[in-house]
Order: sequence, then C-alpha cells, then structure tokens
Amino acid sequence: MFWLSALCVPIFFLWSPNWLTLHGVSPSWAVLWLLPWVLDQGKFYGVLTGLCLGILLDAISISGVTQIPALMLLGFWWSSNETQRPPFELSLNLGLLAFLGTIICSFSLWLQLSLGKSFLLSPWFNGWAFHTVIAQSILTGLLAPMICSWILLIRRTAK
Repeated sequence: MFWLSALCVPIFFLWSPNWLTLHGVSPSWAVLWLLPWVLDQGKFYGVLTGLCLGILLDAISISGVTQIPALMLLGFWWSSNETQRPPFELSLNLGLLAFLGTIICSFSLWLQLSLGKSFLLSPWFNGWAFHTVIAQSILTGLLAPMICSWILLIRRTAK
C-alpha cells in the first residue's frame, strides 16, 4: 500500500494543482513523501527509497540534473535521527525537517545547473533560482505537518 503511494509523487510532480502553488512554484512532493517513509522504515530503506524515488523523478524530467544524491542524503540524514529521542513526529519538527530537506534538494539542483552550464551564472538566473528555493521550501514546510502526519498515521494504523 505504501509503495503504491509512491506513484502519487510523479503524478503530483507532473500535475501540481494551481491552488497549491506559491508564485507559480509547487511544493517538493518528493520531500513530502520521503520524510514520513524514512521516519517509519529506517536507515537502509531511507537511502534505498531516496535512490528509487530519485530515479523515478529523473526518468520523467527532461533536464540534465539529477535528484538522486540529494534524496539519498535526505534519506540517510532523516533515518539517522531515528535513534535519537524524542521522535521527530511532532508537527513543527516535520515542518522544519521538510523545510530544510527542500532547501537541500533545491540547492543541489541549483548547484548542478550552475556547474554544468556557465551561462547560467547570470544574476537573472540566480535571482530566479533563489526565489524558487525559498518559495518551494516555505510551501513544503507549511504543508508537511498536515501531509506527513497524515501519511504516518495511515502507515501506522495499517501495520
């Protein structure tokens, strides 16, 4: 059941509802799905899921950048927090983790684009990229307490 929910990530990635955007920028659906999955499953599955989700999202995007390293890093980072107490399942903690995770994912894509193409070092591109990183991070951080808590609740009641 939970793996079937992973198919919702590319669907939302391609068809992001307009009412869930902030200045034309949609939330990071990969982060919103990966966070509760990693908190529920553990370290090995966190890295493996980050890899699989990155491959899935890279397969449907046309750009020459990849989301795999950032999603694997987030899977490892979030799963390493499972041994610490108290758990990160409080709403504000989920929002903060999603906010930081989105910044890491977006910065990874921004860095790959900047290093890959030297003409993208213009102030216009960097201003647009900064706007996108901030808007996506804020939106994901605000949606994470609702969506991630809901996914964790469904997952835990299904066990």
